[in-house]
Formats: sequence, C-alpha cells, structure tokens
Amino acid sequence: MAGASSPSQPSPVPPGPSRRGLIAFAWLWVGAPLAYGLYELVRKATQLFTG
Repeated sequence: MAGASSPSQPSPVPPGPSRRGLIAFAWLWVGAPLAYGLYELVRKATQLFTG
C-alpha cells in the first residue's frame, strides 16, 4: 500500500546552549514568585496558629 506509510516525525532535539538559558529563565520567572508565596503562606499560617 502506497499511502500506508506514516509521515516522518522530526526527532526531539536536546536543548542547546541558547535554549538552556531560556529554560533557566522560565523556571526562575515562575519559581521565584512561587517560593516567595509559599514563604509568606508558612509565615502567616504560623502567626495564625501560634497567636
């Protein structure tokens, strides 16, 4: 069958040096506010339950 062959899929490319910096920046962009929010949550929760 001529039409039964699957289309060729590009193989996944490992992140290069330029992508690695972008990935690190994206993690910091999300991780820094998340860490600050968790810190504030724990701080306020301890104030709430300890008086």
